[in-house]
Amino acid sequence: MSTKKTYSKQELFSTVPVPKALMTMAVPTIISQIISLIYNMVDAFFIGRTGNSYMMAATSVTLTMVMMNTALSNLFGIGGGSLVARLMGQKKEENARQISSFSFYGAVMIAAAYSLLTGIFLHPLLRLLGASDATIGYASSYALIVIVLGGVPSILSLALGHLLRNAGFSSQASFGLSMGGILNCFLDPLFMFVLLPKGQEVTGAALATTISNTIACLYLLWAYRKAGKDVPLSMSFNKALKSEPQHRKAVFTVGVPSALLTGLFDLANICVNILASGHNDLALAGMGIVMKVERLPNAVNLGICQGMLPIVAYNYSSGNRERMKETINTARLAGLVISFSCIVLFQIFASPVTKLFLSTKTADSATALQTIAYAALFLRIRCLASPVQMMNYHTSYCMQAMGKGKETLLHAFVRELCLYIPLMFLLDSLFGETGLACALPLGEGLASLFALYLLHNTIKAEND
Repeated sequence: MSTKKTYSKQELFSTVPVPKALMTMAVPTIISQIISLIYNMVDAFFIGRTGNSYMMAATSVTLTMVMMNTALSNLFGIGGGSLVARLMGQKKEENARQISSFSFYGAVMIAAAYSLLTGIFLHPLLRLLGASDATIGYASSYALIVIVLGGVPSILSLALGHLLRNAGFSSQASFGLSMGGILNCFLDPLFMFVLLPKGQEVTGAALATTISNTIACLYLLWAYRKAGKDVPLSMSFNKALKSEPQHRKAVFTVGVPSALLTGLFDLANICVNILASGHNDLALAGMGIVMKVERLPNAVNLGICQGMLPIVAYNYSSGNRERMKETINTARLAGLVISFSCIVLFQIFASPVTKLFLSTKTADSATALQTIAYAALFLRIRCLASPVQMMNYHTSYCMQAMGKGKETLLHAFVRELCLYIPLMFLLDSLFGETGLACALPLGEGLASLFALYLLHNTIKAEND
């Protein structure tokens, strides 16, 4: 009888063949990313069963606010997690425990601050994000429950997932995050169509999401505490206070660019929503559908990159440059294969896929059909960006793994502020909604060239 060999975290990062190590770290992360994606899409799917395009447009408005949870979790999750992996590579376990505690409490505090500020400025924020008189009621109901009331468990769950994954507990992190997604799939229809009256579907979806996130957070807290017996993870407030200034600075050196990268991505989505809503609410709803569908290849590629990050960080810190470069190249190839496969699928099945998100068998079928027409057009154009988006994600995670905060930040600013957002406004003014959709592949393509230049120079400088 054959038995499956288990490896220590040190063996996994340093000696296990790279494809196997990457698969061990990335596959659970990809699964959790896909399940998390499904659970984010579930709200839109069930809301789409109502056939109400204005409810769908409201979810597009609030998507940006929900994505800010990811940005804020990256500040301490990726910033702290990548440093924990590097400290493990240097055999500085007590420092790693201190930084993991510092990151834990940092995530709690920034989540609480975001929830409070969102609650105070909720309506002005929603108007800024493109909410109209027809959608602001739905959007405010969703944001109040998911962001204001549920922001802390949501952000803390994501941060704990990063910390666990970077310490080698990818399966536990992925299980916890996936748990929230699976629960949401069951709770959404229960709250939307059984427990709450008709017309309150958005509120039902929000309640289901917040409850699911809270349960997932409780599991991850337990898993994090248990993992601390084997690896340098801690939630001791005293250890957080004892963390060294240079290590706290290192958390922000990587965490701030990572958070800004996602934050700038959210800013770009805000601009998309504003420009799309300037045409009409149906174009906004169609764009909202596409921004969920196109996240499938992104979710897989982010899973690959997040699985890659601790291996690259550990080997960078321990001085094993050959293994580090092999990991980088293997992850890049895997991501590109996934990206090109998704382009083919989306080109063929754009209309059937977008129809999954909005029922046409209602009294409002005319607006639903027009929304789907917008969505199918946008998807066929925007999916072309998938391979170059992978290159941008991959480069950013590689530089974060090496602690290169300045390079990560430069890439983020050039990608979003210098290329994508200006192209968005230019092409929208010239070609309308079609131009708005074309801005993504063009902007990401140009940014990927800059990303490759940055990564090449970074690795070359390390080898000199």
